[in-house]
Amino acid sequence: MKADIDVLIIGGGISGIGAAYHLKKQCPQKSFQILEGLESFGGTWITHKYPGIRSDSDLYTFGYRFKPWVGAPIATAEEILEYLGEVIHDENLEDHILYNHHVVSAKWSSEETLWTIEAYEKRSGEKKVFRSNFLWMCQGYYNHEKGHTPKWDNMDAFNGAIVHPQTWPEDLDYQNKEVIVIGSGATTATIVPAMAAECNHITVIQRSPTYFIPAQNQQILANILRKFKVKEKWVHSLTRYFILFLQEQFIKMTFKSPEKAKKRLIDGIRPYLHPDYDIDTHFTPSYRPWKQRIAFVPDGDLFQGIKAGKATMVTDEISCFTKEGVKLKSGKEIPADIIVTATGFELSVLGGINFYVDDKEVDFSKTVTYRGTMFTGVPNMAWIMGYFRASWTLRVDLLGDFICRLLNFMDKKGHKSVVPYINDDDPMELFPWIDPDNFNPNYLMRSQQDMPKRGAKMRWQHTQNYWLEKKELPKVDLEKDSLHYK
Repeated sequence: MKADIDVLIIGGGISGIGAAYHLKKQCPQKSFQILEGLESFGGTWITHKYPGIRSDSDLYTFGYRFKPWVGAPIATAEEILEYLGEVIHDENLEDHILYNHHVVSAKWSSEETLWTIEAYEKRSGEKKVFRSNFLWMCQGYYNHEKGHTPKWDNMDAFNGAIVHPQTWPEDLDYQNKEVIVIGSGATTATIVPAMAAECNHITVIQRSPTYFIPAQNQQILANILRKFKVKEKWVHSLTRYFILFLQEQFIKMTFKSPEKAKKRLIDGIRPYLHPDYDIDTHFTPSYRPWKQRIAFVPDGDLFQGIKAGKATMVTDEISCFTKEGVKLKSGKEIPADIIVTATGFELSVLGGINFYVDDKEVDFSKTVTYRGTMFTGVPNMAWIMGYFRASWTLRVDLLGDFICRLLNFMDKKGHKSVVPYINDDDPMELFPWIDPDNFNPNYLMRSQQDMPKRGAKMRWQHTQNYWLEKKELPKVDLEKDSLHYK
């Protein structure tokens, strides 16, 4: 059999659109198609409908390197979708996207050096089959259909509405209502200020505090460059490098001088709250900065709501739900009309698709990741998993370069397939996919058993280090770097 297309991209969100751009620019000889399960492009930015949905990374680095960002650093979902739509329009990618196509399985044949992908068209139910030489997985990293909600005692007794941000009801009326938000991450920091003006009061219940970075939602360097009429592509590039430099220095500080970094973060919150506010209890985490993601709070709007008395932080654990609200382990009861469980999401390794290699089902927990993008025993497939301490999309651009270079190398050498392999003569200790002493968000800790393994050597890891990978990936010797070709 011959391939219908050279490269099949799964997912039409920010990763898939970026992958398509790089394929078109760097591998113009390759045919490609994007399969997207939703009715439009955008992924996260169309599935999440909760109030105030916005980025928690600046768009100068969360945006693509090739597409200048001209708005405020922290952008709304609507602005991000407009940005992605412009990329699709400007690069003529629309004809390459098939929407409402849900992928069920992907089967590799070594004999035919082909992937056979089975999907169905969600509106008609029609089964579709696609044959592709290379599979580029850009479907994201969590279950879009369902968020993570812990099971608390007596939840069924609550008389009001329990809502997860990922499945926000369009008709939810919270005007003049008492609202509880459970959680302390970026979603909470977004929802609380967005709802505070309309509801009667919001109480945030958190087991433990998290770090935030409050600052003005503008980039001073970009403003200065625009004042001098610098071209937008240079504004974007220079601002991007400036932000990345500052981020790199701060991340180094969190490892070398964690107490100094912690003090800087906590001191950044103080001007937004009353002088006597109990910051030690509610905004002083016990862990080192950057062991979990740090959310940017534009204009400190979360803290403004607390200072104005519209929102209250409660640091405690939930004992059980009641008819009227929530009872805490301290014995305190908090009434509510609506409870929002901003408690994270469920990790979905490679989109829940059933993968097979020569009729044998793939268990990704038994594979070892190659540079955080390919897997031992799985030929002709790459996966986009972004960064946690830097913007996700930075890795879309880096891997776009790497994968396109790999595809062009294979064409030049006449290779039909590539698979990472570990040399049996060079044994290597294996570890869980991510080191919990280094980075330990709850969604990853809940799903470590489902993730690929990492090895002791750098090539067998997703290092989570943009600045290192930016230097190392372009230098990878594709002829020798633990890659087996046929």
